[in-house]
Amino acid sequence: MPAIYSDLADKTVLVTGGGSGIGEAIVRRFAEQKCKVGFIDIKGTESAALVRELTAGGARVHFEQADLTDIDALVAAVDRIRTAFGPIEVLVNNAAHDERHATENVTPAYWDDRIAVNLKHQFFAAQAVLPDMKSNGGGVILNFGSTSWMVGLGGMAVYTAAKSAVLGLTRSLARDFGPDNIRVNAIAPGWIMTQRQLDNWLTPEGEEELMRRQCLKRKLVPDELARFTVFLASEEASACTNQHYVVDGGWV
Repeated sequence: MPAIYSDLADKTVLVTGGGSGIGEAIVRRFAEQKCKVGFIDIKGTESAALVRELTAGGARVHFEQADLTDIDALVAAVDRIRTAFGPIEVLVNNAAHDERHATENVTPAYWDDRIAVNLKHQFFAAQAVLPDMKSNGGGVILNFGSTSWMVGLGGMAVYTAAKSAVLGLTRSLARDFGPDNIRVNAIAPGWIMTQRQLDNWLTPEGEEELMRRQCLKRKLVPDELARFTVFLASEEASACTNQHYVVDGGWV
């Protein structure tokens, strides 16, 4: 049976990139906690299907389609979720895109786009919900990073630069928002077997390396990240802030 955190019931949770992969698993787990879950994603078909499924089971879920690299669109989507469900009490900055790229081919425009996809929106989403959390007397912000930069992966230098910056962003926000009882933490997933990873990146050679380097000799799945995310959002983690939690099966 899943752990149920009674303090989360009826809280308004915002998840970016909630339509598939790790984000979808997070939306499902918060819905299970009886939260009001709003999520933003660029993928309309998958997200609408998720909403239909969860609301049919009685969950309170609201989807807003937006490109998170468009900050005005992001802020507008946050406003519409706030209108639907009330002030945001938990923000999960999950959205990202681990596109591979050769350093020789990176242009200034591509650099700016990858930073926008993987880092910039985290700051502006946090900025957008800060007034809600101050008025509420507290809140939780969880920023998703990656272990890619920690293990020194190549072939994705802009992505690893953005994901390493998540830790610096988290620590600064935790310091700034702490006096308002807002907890800010970072979560660094390892190689989580989303459908995208299975379709695009997992090879026999990659799986062999995974089994060699992880302490746990099995593939990790999105729900393992989701369960930990829900725990950090709950009052069971009430003293946890300004930290970087690695969830990678023991690779790092």
